[in-house]
Amino acid sequence: MLYDPTERRIRSFVTRAGRLSNAQAKALETLGPAYCLPYAKAETDFAQAFGRVAPQVLEIGFGMGDTTAHIAAAMPGKDFIGVEVHTPGVGSLLKLIGERGLTNLRIIQHDAVEVVTHMIRPQSLAGVHVFFPDPWHKARHNKRRLIQPPFVELLASRIAPGGYLHCATDWQDYAEQMLQVLSDSAVLENTAAGYASRPEYRPVTKFENRGLRLGHGVWDLVFRKKG
Repeated sequence: MLYDPTERRIRSFVTRAGRLSNAQAKALETLGPAYCLPYAKAETDFAQAFGRVAPQVLEIGFGMGDTTAHIAAAMPGKDFIGVEVHTPGVGSLLKLIGERGLTNLRIIQHDAVEVVTHMIRPQSLAGVHVFFPDPWHKARHNKRRLIQPPFVELLASRIAPGGYLHCATDWQDYAEQMLQVLSDSAVLENTAAGYASRPEYRPVTKFENRGLRLGHGVWDLVFRKKG
């Protein structure tokens, strides 16, 4: 049996049983079958899932999906694969897909590490977005943070040469860790001298706006796959 890096690991999330709104439940029932892809322990032909060949961007942990829907609507020439474990977030994004008529979005409700490990082909992604992952701000919980060297190397192996990895956080010590981990990768290069300016495609969220008004910082990191 081959060694599976997803087995017996510390997870970067805690599954919460959040309450579904009626609209989210209806979206799950009516749109879920068309836009949600089942997790499979095998490489997935996403071109077949989307019905076309186009650059593919993976977003990990899309929350309630507002940013994901905004970016997908603004970039109709790209296909977006959103991964999220929490059912209300999946229902919320499905609702936005229906409201905005988005055809370039698919959702996988599963652990992102397992999705990347088993479903994403090597060197197939044009980009990866990891926006505001759980900071696990207590020092004893830092080991649960998603952006760690093994996962970054796994992500990098799935990104095509010239593709990018874009992370964002509003926790300074996590930003510093991200910068160190990404800079240490032998196959990624920073597109900026340190932290990047927020790319235009990433909208400012309501939560982020509130933090900025209170003087909280936000750090974006955009690294490119060498090659």
